[in-house]
Amino acid sequence: MLFWHGQPDHCWSGPGDAFPPPSSGLLRDPPVLPCLKQEEPGGVSTSQPPVPAFQYALCAPTSPAVRHHEETLTYLNQGQSYEIRMMGTPRGDPAEAPRMVKSVVRVVFHDRRLQYSEQQQLEGWRWSRPGDRILDIDIPLSVGILEPQIHPTLLNTVEFLWDPSRRTSVFVQVHCISTEFTLRKNGGEKGVPFRIQIDTFGAGGKGDPPEHLHSASCLVKVFKPKGADRKQKTDREKVEKQPAAEREKFQPAYESTVLAEALSPCASPLETQQWLLRRRFSSCARVFANFTGADLLKLSRRDLIQICGAPDGIRLCHALAGRCPRPRLTLYVAREPGGAEGEEDAGSGPYQELHLQQLTAAELSGKLAELLGLPPARILRLSRQGPAGIHVLVSDAMIRNLQDETSFVVAMAKELCKSCDCRVTPSPVQSVTAIFRHPETRRKFWKRRRPRRGGESRALKRI
Repeated sequence: MLFWHGQPDHCWSGPGDAFPPPSSGLLRDPPVLPCLKQEEPGGVSTSQPPVPAFQYALCAPTSPAVRHHEETLTYLNQGQSYEIRMMGTPRGDPAEAPRMVKSVVRVVFHDRRLQYSEQQQLEGWRWSRPGDRILDIDIPLSVGILEPQIHPTLLNTVEFLWDPSRRTSVFVQVHCISTEFTLRKNGGEKGVPFRIQIDTFGAGGKGDPPEHLHSASCLVKVFKPKGADRKQKTDREKVEKQPAAEREKFQPAYESTVLAEALSPCASPLETQQWLLRRRFSSCARVFANFTGADLLKLSRRDLIQICGAPDGIRLCHALAGRCPRPRLTLYVAREPGGAEGEEDAGSGPYQELHLQQLTAAELSGKLAELLGLPPARILRLSRQGPAGIHVLVSDAMIRNLQDETSFVVAMAKELCKSCDCRVTPSPVQSVTAIFRHPETRRKFWKRRRPRRGGESRALKRI
């Protein structure tokens, strides 16, 4: 089905129409869409600064309570339709420019801890809100989008086609609130931030994957209906009460949020260099000359501060915060109870996630030691239970061929050599065995208390 709403050209007369001027108060002149300045490694700027291939603007005001060195933050209301204006910047020969591109809009987590457990978090939200979606398109209000697709299993993703030569607007709705993913839900807790991320792809050839063209994202928090307006008012009053010297440390509030260009994990070293220069990291460009996008995204905050210094390291960490690399292999592991305790709670242990990035036996050994609360040096070897119960030593090649999201069960048993045999058995067919020495485990003894008067007996007590 084709969805295309025509728009007269005079309705898009210029950037001023795309970003209407603010009314009053702390709202200042709206930002011009980013024409980021490119610098040479030697400090000499080019005569023609490059312009991003695509530019997106979320029509929602930014928070005035954000300091200059921090990323802009936007508050959204749950279920309200918000416009995202999308524009393409022509480069080179217009005849060679892509006629149609595909954009994928997603709502993802900003915190790294939640990014690693994204599938688990979304699955829990699905069970608590059956039939609902996290992200949706308001098709009647959208302009210029073709073939919008909403996948039933991808609750936080929508995609569509659009023509970069024409101004396009897509209206999106976010149906989850930030406090739904907090650890404690006692009331009054701060909600987790989300990112609205747009990835744009070109049409690939026959049998070839689509070419990644551009990525951009912005930081948002979602409140219950009308909660974003109240939070915006509270932030404005908070800043107004500050002294004049303190108010200068905060960013001005804008009526529109420009999505910042993001670094893709699949970026080549040349593309990574161009991204650093556009973000005014020319002093660090030579250091990261041979880094790909994935290499740069793997660096921690401490690594960036040591390499670039405190000011640029913190700024680069904030610029990379939205695009954390995904784990290459995810395993689900549960400890199998043993002994008397296992007779009571057998099969009831919860599963925990193990994320592997390097896909080596040493990395898996360290993750298992952390899960069991033992030092990594006490793991003697890892083996996998094969046919007829044989144990095969685990190698790096074996881990690289493990299926993603495989479930395991960890069993521990004592041996005569006073070492601990820890078996990690994938349920239901595969298994891995890890042997530890000098385990820090103790036996648990159970006894039954005296029966109470009246014949009632108390529960088993552990001593």
